[in-house]
Amino acid sequence: MDDRVHPEVRRTATEIDTMEIRGAATIADAAARALRTQATESDAADAEAFRAELRAAARTLHETRPTAVSLPNALRYVLRGMSSTTVEGLRQNVVDSADEFCARLERAQADLGQVGANRLRDGDTIMTHCHSTDALACVEAAVEQGKHIEAVVKETRPRNQGHITAKRLHELGVPVTLIVDSAARRYLNDVNHVLVGADAVAADGSVINKIGTSGLAVNARDRGTPITVAAQTLKLHPGTMTGHTVDIEMRDTAEVVDDETLAELGNPTVKNPAFDVTPPRYVDAIVTERGQFPPESIVILMRELFGEGTSEPWAEP
Repeated sequence: MDDRVHPEVRRTATEIDTMEIRGAATIADAAARALRTQATESDAADAEAFRAELRAAARTLHETRPTAVSLPNALRYVLRGMSSTTVEGLRQNVVDSADEFCARLERAQADLGQVGANRLRDGDTIMTHCHSTDALACVEAAVEQGKHIEAVVKETRPRNQGHITAKRLHELGVPVTLIVDSAARRYLNDVNHVLVGADAVAADGSVINKIGTSGLAVNARDRGTPITVAAQTLKLHPGTMTGHTVDIEMRDTAEVVDDETLAELGNPTVKNPAFDVTPPRYVDAIVTERGQFPPESIVILMRELFGEGTSEPWAEP
């Protein structure tokens, strides 16, 4: 571990890695705040040392989640604001950029919720997968508009993130039916929309999200149930415009089965991918704070926001 990295940054990185901090927007917010702490607590002797320290902190954060696109997008936003030639000037650059990023993040989810709520009608029932604050923002906005919404919530093993979704929906006054993941197809005829979030959206409109999303989307298309992806623009993966692929994180097998049970089963190989890729042909719309887009058109928004590619400002020059 790099000694220049502040303990608060290391703690944040650990909590992102262990999923104590989860959800793309929450991860991005935590990363920006961690860099802010690194800047305010830095005792770097000169501007170059300060820049190197911030790059080291950003690398520590970046290495925790290879598919959480919001994380590098947050790091880019904060680091690119460093324009001063003095330590105090750079410190203020980082503080200002981090504060601005977090404020925009808070507004973005509310704006996205209003766009997504327009797709929901009074009396609709949705089906959810995993836990997405962006998807919940759509439901919350719909409820605030006076619409009655009900939900079928997949439990989403192995970490049961659906339980978090069920609790939050209950707090919003939304009647919830919790189902095992394998029962999704049975209940698709009872819902009007599948509403999910995204960890990343590729330039071709493919959606990278919690494992099981792709299978749900295929079943939804077969049943004629529209699927909406709620994703802030910070989840757009600009690297995919220049040919980069999205790594699929493999989680610890202990999340699936403990060592004792594994031995009793004859020590089979266990695979625990965190995410899968849903092709754009199975997605009806991607809802962002900038509006609603058919998946094939998301690259237009991506180019508007990021240009034709991205750099990695945390890398050593």
